[in-house]
Formats: sequence, C-alpha cells, structure tokens
Amino acid sequence: MKTVITTDVGGRPVGPYSQAIRANGLIFVSGQIPFDPEIDAIVDGGIAAQTDRVLRNVAAILTAAGSSMDKVVRCNVFLTNMSDFSSMNEVYATFFPENPPARTTVAVAQLPKDALIEIQATAVE
Repeated sequence: MKTVITTDVGGRPVGPYSQAIRANGLIFVSGQIPFDPEIDAIVDGGIAAQTDRVLRNVAAILTAAGSSMDKVVRCNVFLTNMSDFSSMNEVYATFFPENPPARTTVAVAQLPKDALIEIQATAVE
C-alpha cells in the first residue's frame, strides 16, 4: 500500500509524479529543485541559495508526511557543475548537523528549469 504526499509549501511537481510517496514505513521524496512556491520561480543567488531552497522543500514535504530531516536515511544530489560541490556541502551540512544520511552526489548535464541542483531523499516515518 502506498500513500501520496502533497503540500503547497514544498516545490510543486513539474511533471506527472508525486512530491513523495509513503510506503512500508518509508517516505520517498521525489527530486526537488530550488523552486520557491511563494515567488513561483527558481531562486536566484547561485548554488548556496539553491541548495538551501531545495532542502527547505524536502523538509516541507517530509513534515507534510509526518517525518523530518533528522529521519532522512539517504539523499541523492545532482549538480550541473561539480565545482559547486564544496559550496553545496556547506549548506547541506547545516540541514544534517548530526548523523547525516548516506549520500551520492553526481554531475549531470542539465536539470529541469535550468536549476543548478536537485536532491531526492528517503526518510523513515
């Protein structure tokens, strides 16, 4: 059995997919880009600002699912420029100050809406 998770606070889907799915005690958050629903656009300000917005979107979706950032067990990070790795890491660390989740970071050619970063996450309930 699965439950679709939706919130207006996190970034809205840009395609035919759910923001997150709850199944078997896990929350699977779809890849989030730095979309700010208040301004209805991708945030400006480079990789640091975009990383912050992405992780705020992930946090909002997890909250809507009854979970939280401290329950994240895995993240996949997609960067359009691996030279942004260090700056992304600085912001990322503020969201996971203790016992950070397992993580994979890869470079990709392009992301939706020309975002610099996308992050997907898996958390426990």
